Amino acid sequence: MRCPCGCGYVIELLVVAEGKPRWDVKVDANGIPTLTPSVWLQKGCRSHFWVREGRIHWC
Repeated sequence: MRCPCGCGYVIELLVVAEGKPRWDVKVDANGIPTLTPSVWLQKGCRSHFWVREGRIHWC
C-alpha cells in the first residue's frame, strides 16, 4: 500500500504467520479491511496510523 500521508512511499507489511514483525488483516463481508497493530514508519515521513474498517486513523 502507499503511505496515506501522500508522500508516495510504498509500505510493505508482513501478514504471514512466520513474519516478524507481523500484522493481522481482517476483511469484513463487504471487503473492508482492518489492520492490527498500527503502522509506524521509522523512516521518511514517519507516519503513524491505524487502518480500521477501511479508514485511516492517525496517531
